[in-house]
Amino acid sequence: MAGGWARDGAVSEQIEASISDELARLRARRQPTGESLTHCAECEEEIPQRRREALPGVKLCVDCAQERASKAQTRGGINRRGSKDSQLK
Repeated sequence: MAGGWARDGAVSEQIEASISDELARLRARRQPTGESLTHCAECEEEIPQRRREALPGVKLCVDCAQERASKAQTRGGINRRGSKDSQLK
């Protein structure tokens, strides 16, 4: 975070930049693309027609999609805080 001799509004700009980055990342992975598959790409179960119509470009059945979403996803980010402790890790 900005502090010390940082100009007015620097903290707000950093917060807004962090939010914008995260929203862009979420938008990029949210929508499936292409043509829907008739069978799940992971388990080969048939994907119901109503799901394929509701989610154009769907590749996974409901069970596999829920399993994938429930897995903890770690990702590296930009350390905007800049504390000594966080830089030593």
